[in-house]
Amino acid sequence: MKPTHFITIFFLGIFSFSYSQLKTITNQTAYPFWIHVPEAAKTEKQPILIFLHGKSLSGTDLNRVKRYGVLKAMEKGRKIPAIVVAPQLANGSWNPDKVLEILEYVQKNYNTDASRIYVCGMSLGGYGTLHFAGKYADKITAAVAICGGGNVKDGCTLATIPLWIQHGDKDFIVPISESKKVVDAIQKCDKNAKVTFTIIEGGNHGSVERLFHQDALYDWLFQQKRE
Repeated sequence: MKPTHFITIFFLGIFSFSYSQLKTITNQTAYPFWIHVPEAAKTEKQPILIFLHGKSLSGTDLNRVKRYGVLKAMEKGRKIPAIVVAPQLANGSWNPDKVLEILEYVQKNYNTDASRIYVCGMSLGGYGTLHFAGKYADKITAAVAICGGGNVKDGCTLATIPLWIQHGDKDFIVPISESKKVVDAIQKCDKNAKVTFTIIEGGNHGSVERLFHQDALYDWLFQQKRE
């Protein structure tokens, strides 16, 4: 093989690898985050899927974010046809403005499809998902909130996008009433709102993590598209 051919193949390999690996972005936005960019992004605009973790994964070690949820599912072999973004919260609650900062950074620096922007989260991340959607519904396509809650005053804003809210009926950490009151506020504002409320029989606060390892969550999200 000629040296020039070897060099060409070598750099093509590096370029391809840079698109498919999971990597961290730090010191660019208020929250550091993991990002996975599929190779298809080289030629096609990609959806964005943002995952917001729960309180137990907060801190300053980004590896904690891999312990459950979307990144854990990917680690176990799940292929997700989107740019996956998973920020880490150091402490406190998720700030919608800081989540938006990450979304805008990704949109500026990667080949993204503005009509397919999705957010999902569990526990504190479920609250974060609905707080973000409640403030910036015009920025996203659809959201899934698991064993969390939200602001009742955001009901009319949340009614403008497809939502799937899920909660276990044996959750003694965050009671199911936290999700139910948000769903009630959405339906009170618009009885035809595209909100689905799934009660997981026997589900406790931890066991509902299995939803991130099942097809249903991703199938539903990626079926949604903004006009």
